Amino acid sequence: MEENYPPGFTYQDFGNQFKAEFFNASDWAQIFKSSGAKYVVLTSKHHEGYTLWPSKYSFSWNAKDVGPHKDLIGIFKEAIKNKTDLKFGLYHSLYEWFNPLWLQDKSNNFTTNEFSKNKVLPEMKELINTYEPELLWSDGEWEASDDYWFSKQFLAWLYNESPVKDTIVVNDRWGHDTLCNHGGFLTCQDRYFPGKLLSRKWENAMTLDKTSWGFRRNAKLEDFFTNYELISLLAQTISFGGNFLVNVGPTKEGIIPPIFQDRLKNMGDWLKVNGEAIYESKPWEKCQNDTLTPNVWYTTKFDKYINKRYLYAMISNWPKEGRIKLKCPKISGNKAVINMLGVDLNLQWNQQDRFLEVVFPNKEKTTNDYVWTLRIDADFNEKYMLENEVFLVAN
Repeated sequence: MEENYPPGFTYQDFGNQFKAEFFNASDWAQIFKSSGAKYVVLTSKHHEGYTLWPSKYSFSWNAKDVGPHKDLIGIFKEAIKNKTDLKFGLYHSLYEWFNPLWLQDKSNNFTTNEFSKNKVLPEMKELINTYEPELLWSDGEWEASDDYWFSKQFLAWLYNESPVKDTIVVNDRWGHDTLCNHGGFLTCQDRYFPGKLLSRKWENAMTLDKTSWGFRRNAKLEDFFTNYELISLLAQTISFGGNFLVNVGPTKEGIIPPIFQDRLKNMGDWLKVNGEAIYESKPWEKCQNDTLTPNVWYTTKFDKYINKRYLYAMISNWPKEGRIKLKCPKISGNKAVINMLGVDLNLQWNQQDRFLEVVFPNKEKTTNDYVWTLRIDADFNEKYMLENEVFLVAN
């Protein structure tokens, strides 16, 4: 701030610069829907304490009183519900950098709770009662315990008395002792990837800008994930049983910058072809990534309508010789069918002693430029182990 703004400029001065004059909630809803997303999470309040709704607990530090003079959450929710079938979620920061009540409690080593009792707790109830989100993404918990934040009391109210008690989902950020331990799903850390299967549902909350959770005027092209990198991260996350939450930073005018729109659109285009391996899929318990060929990620899915289970292999790199060797799947018999999603062709394959070799189609016949998905149709009802390897029996 000292380098780019005049002397005496404070963080609060940003409020009047935030006009959101070009904010179009219907456009945002369409962008997110076209990305292939199934749920959306809007930041209701970040660490500076500014709320995007006219909260009576925000001391005139909200989007209705300062800046856009609009209830941005209400407008956005209406567009999401009227224009899409996306689940509607809200992010909410517990702590606030500048709030004097917070600073007082902190200076008292949290032996007092004026901020959490009189600001945060009623504010969260107001947020839930007013907008009835289907997901609440809590953050800013790390300096104090869940007892300080009254998290048990709030969650008891949320799941027993609130208007969303039967539908709401929450994450794990409710105190410095709850992260990665307690919650409806685990986030553990920003850009979280456990590298192994977990017994709990988890989420990889990541950013398209590799260095920032917001819009940066001085960002360079190389600061953003490429389409290839983004889709590879998606495949990797899903193969280990996670959800993929992609952060985009809008401008103060209320616009989602074109580079973010490009990444989201390309992800949606990829999912139109390959979403069969993503949506409602499960990790393959025996192998999440191939042990012979790198950057190959597995998922499985049961099709209840035809009583059949498929194995999917998402492959980040096109094989140089047009043939790929996979260590994990072992096929017994000769009736298995292997396809590439988006290509109307049964692929040739050959089961060797130590690997399955699959012949790729002509690349010109494929419908995407990165991360190709093989669907292996074999009988998953019969599986047996040999030297710690999984065989798929094709009868």
